[in-house]
Amino acid sequence: MKKRSSRFWLIAILFVGLAALAIPAARALAQSGPPVACPPNCMVSFDTPSVFEPASLEATQIDALFRFILTIAGVIFVVVEGLLFFAVFRFRNRPAEMAVQTHGNTKLEIAWTTAPAVILAVLMGFTLQTMGAVRAVASDNVLHVKAIGHRWFWEFQYPDLNIVTANELVVPVNTIIEVSVESVDVEHGFWAPELFGKVDAVPGYTNRVRFTPDTVRNDYYGGQCTQFCGDQHAQMRFAVSVRSAADFQTWAATFQQPSADAATLSGSAAAGRELFLTGTSQCMACHTVAGTTAAGVTGPNLTHLASRSFIAGGVLANTTDNLAAWVTNAPGIKSGTVMPRFADTFSPQQIADLVAYLQTLK
Repeated sequence: MKKRSSRFWLIAILFVGLAALAIPAARALAQSGPPVACPPNCMVSFDTPSVFEPASLEATQIDALFRFILTIAGVIFVVVEGLLFFAVFRFRNRPAEMAVQTHGNTKLEIAWTTAPAVILAVLMGFTLQTMGAVRAVASDNVLHVKAIGHRWFWEFQYPDLNIVTANELVVPVNTIIEVSVESVDVEHGFWAPELFGKVDAVPGYTNRVRFTPDTVRNDYYGGQCTQFCGDQHAQMRFAVSVRSAADFQTWAATFQQPSADAATLSGSAAAGRELFLTGTSQCMACHTVAGTTAAGVTGPNLTHLASRSFIAGGVLANTTDNLAAWVTNAPGIKSGTVMPRFADTFSPQQIADLVAYLQTLK
């Protein structure tokens, strides 16, 4: 009997140990292994964002709620499974006998009904408290941003600052960021795991999310579309850049300025500007460049394209070669994109001129 009891406790301890290691082991496995294949210089690798590394006040509150619920669920799991294993090993190999028939145990039935109800009520209370905290309306120290989903890129508008950009959301640290999330075509999902929870972008409807970043980051926080929206859903990415208040003011002042004046351009860049603003080129029909006659809204606003780190909805780094490849054959890089293949429209020299002009848009 003593040997049997020792064996049971050994198995129970092993089981609890495995259960305790399951979550960190799963996380380590998910963040290791070969990188996800994607075009060169992908903006966001899939092991970058992590809900376990909150970097905003709201994300920290969500993380605390998650860990609290996980702890409660873990304790319940260990207790229930422990009792199950105890019953299996304690009463195995008994002589065959007729089970005692009883009507029931009223006290026990009340207990196992009341206990889950109390636990769920407590969890609901903490959940509602957290939901109220992360969705509370703020009136002071607020920056309003509109995030608009397109197939397949994100457009960011700053109504109070008269700034429109794409792919990169730049925000100041320790400021409440109120984001209105919309879509112009199909349903998308807006999510930066380290900063805020998932929000649906629904055509014809505005959802809202807020976050208060508390850490300046040298690179970016990765974001991703979370609703399947077509062929390039997985390549619909964005970056959130959290900067100090002074750096954000400098960025805003720069992006509020129009593009370079035509008089300052020469050579290939001047030729590219002329081609870009020619109606037959199709460029100005889809893109806006402040300070010019280009006012299209189908594609990203290109006013300060050269100041961005990424193009093509966060797929390619903003380099000369990548920009030329994108203009030459965008569908070959991102199939299904609205931007046509210009290799059949422009000569290599014209494409080089366009790229030279686009690189002046700082």
